[in-house]
Amino acid sequence: MPWSDRIGRRVKLRDLHVLLAVAEMRSMAKAAERLAISQPVVSRTIADLEHALGVRLLDRTSRGVEPTAYGRSFIHCGRAVFDEMRRGVQDIEFLADPTAGEVRIGVAPPFVDFVTAAVARLAARHPRIQWYVAEGDTPICCRMLRERKIDVAIGRLGSSVANDLHSDPLYEDYMSVVAGLDNHWARRRRIDLADLAGEAWVLPEANSVGWFLIDEAFRSVGVTMPKPQVISNSMAVRIGLAEAGRFLTMVAAPMLRFGAARRLKILPTRTKTRLVEIITVKDRTPNPIATLFIKELRVLAKPLAKGK
Repeated sequence: MPWSDRIGRRVKLRDLHVLLAVAEMRSMAKAAERLAISQPVVSRTIADLEHALGVRLLDRTSRGVEPTAYGRSFIHCGRAVFDEMRRGVQDIEFLADPTAGEVRIGVAPPFVDFVTAAVARLAARHPRIQWYVAEGDTPICCRMLRERKIDVAIGRLGSSVANDLHSDPLYEDYMSVVAGLDNHWARRRRIDLADLAGEAWVLPEANSVGWFLIDEAFRSVGVTMPKPQVISNSMAVRIGLAEAGRFLTMVAAPMLRFGAARRLKILPTRTKTRLVEIITVKDRTPNPIATLFIKELRVLAKPLAKGK
């Protein structure tokens, strides 16, 4: 059967929309509720799609539905179709009015303050732009990029295998040891990490993202990570205890530069740097507002070079 008869006339955007909803909800009933249509309509739409393509797209199980290999391929295509259409509309809107539109951003936790500083500056200059900001570690942000839920992510891709993603270096980041202004270490001009091993530390839980970053920072200078007296994944808790004066903790540099004013002193220690990157989908040009956001990030990143 010719392509135009099998696909061009039989697969509608609405069909793709229904399939994407079923795949995301893992349930035809939940997809029907989300789309405000009946479940028989959803079932019939999926059946018609499978007939048009000549393959099974979904496996029906007692626990719901799961995409087949054919389904995953077609769902990936469907997401790309809707993403391209959305970006086309955004481009038209931007050409008609460069002061309005939307952008969706993903950011890994250590760089939230840095990203919010960029958003705040741009939002003040362009009040009609709508901003969507999602927080998650780099793998989560990469998944959101692949699912076209965000336009750009800020994180550390590093040596991770990601043939479908593109990264541009933003700045070299390093972890800083911080103490309260009343801590006796705050008056020292030169400190080695090894000197701090016996101090009272507040650190994240073992095997958390924050723990891995801090452990790597200690190992980069040949020092074993100290045993913490207090363990918390809450940055507010760690910063609060450090401000109180007795505890030490370690944070990423942008959190101190762009976060709220703190009664903290950055101790004169240095650890290995790691590249912070702007991550996008390969061969997919960011929309105009995302490009504007990236330019603002680069302006803010200039003072973050190591040693400045």
